[in-house]
Amino acid sequence: MSTSKNIAILGSTGSIGTQALEVIAANPEHFTAEVLTAQNSATLLIEQARKFKPNVVVIGNEAKYQEVFDALDPLDIKVYAGANALCSVVQMDSVDLVLTALVGYAGLKPTIAAIESGKNIALANKETLVVAGELITKLAAEKGINIYPVDSEHSAIFQCLVGEFHNPIEKIVLTASGGPFRGMKRAELLQVKKEQALKHPNWEMGAKITIDSASMMNKGLEVIEAKWLFGLKKSQIEVIVHPQSIIHSLVQFEDGSMKAQMGLPDMKLPIQFAMTYPARLKTDFPRFNFMDYPELTFEAPDLETFRNLALSFEAMDKGGNMPCILNAANEVAVARFLKDEIGFLEMSDLVAHCMQKISFLQQPTYEDYVQTDEETRILAKAFK
Repeated sequence: MSTSKNIAILGSTGSIGTQALEVIAANPEHFTAEVLTAQNSATLLIEQARKFKPNVVVIGNEAKYQEVFDALDPLDIKVYAGANALCSVVQMDSVDLVLTALVGYAGLKPTIAAIESGKNIALANKETLVVAGELITKLAAEKGINIYPVDSEHSAIFQCLVGEFHNPIEKIVLTASGGPFRGMKRAELLQVKKEQALKHPNWEMGAKITIDSASMMNKGLEVIEAKWLFGLKKSQIEVIVHPQSIIHSLVQFEDGSMKAQMGLPDMKLPIQFAMTYPARLKTDFPRFNFMDYPELTFEAPDLETFRNLALSFEAMDKGGNMPCILNAANEVAVARFLKDEIGFLEMSDLVAHCMQKISFLQQPTYEDYVQTDEETRILAKAFK
């Protein structure tokens, strides 16, 4: 890489955002943190801004604006607040790449704003494509911008396709760790608590994505994301449980040959590749040693116990606003589980209930997605 990129990190205080800043800190000649944003974590946002000296910061929670402004104004760092500010800052001429690392549905609107202004996207917010994949991919094609996947599984597929874009995909295989409850049956999951669900065996992630991983919803959302990122049909997407999380995903081509991307579980690698593509920068990340993993194992996912994965395939197959319903219901379900309002298995019951009750729209507009999201959340919050 011969030139430096100015990066806007939406969600800089979360798991992906903080690791992206580690990548920037390790490569100051290649990257600059131009924009940093957070929803509520004002203290950490201030700390990050003092270290990385961005041009702009945005605090989503307007009640915390004064705190952030008072801390950063003496440093000549511009401070804005609110959701609309997110959509404005991603359109700044000084921004080269927008890393969307916001959690959930909140990532949709600023991602659309960034695409409309011609910015390439490093996408860590899978819900953007889950909720409005058709709208996003069409807009990206119209604007001629690239969406670089940050999820380890989609980054793996993308890396396997480098040099192969002209060769049709027969199928992709997304790998799943299986989470902390792999091998358990429904009777065993009736009493599990959030403390157990928050202990992922291989990855360190935020609370929402960790619960999604435990319930297999994370893999379901990734299935829908893969459909839009790589232009696939349901029959071309397979999920397999791989407890060691060394093979991050695979591509099978029409001649039967398969490519896999492998490595130790470390999100900084896919983050950096999305920021540097097509170049690869030297890193000091720990290296994989085959002798440390004499056996790599694989098993089929249990769709009866972990219904979220089956519900996700169903939502993808139906299309329209159904994935939007799935996503909104799941976001409420996870929040309610974390508050001990519903049990672990009831999260799937809540999602299925919303998919049955909310009106289906085959060709939704952006406004339809907004309304679907609102209606689903109301219904999900009332679920008993």
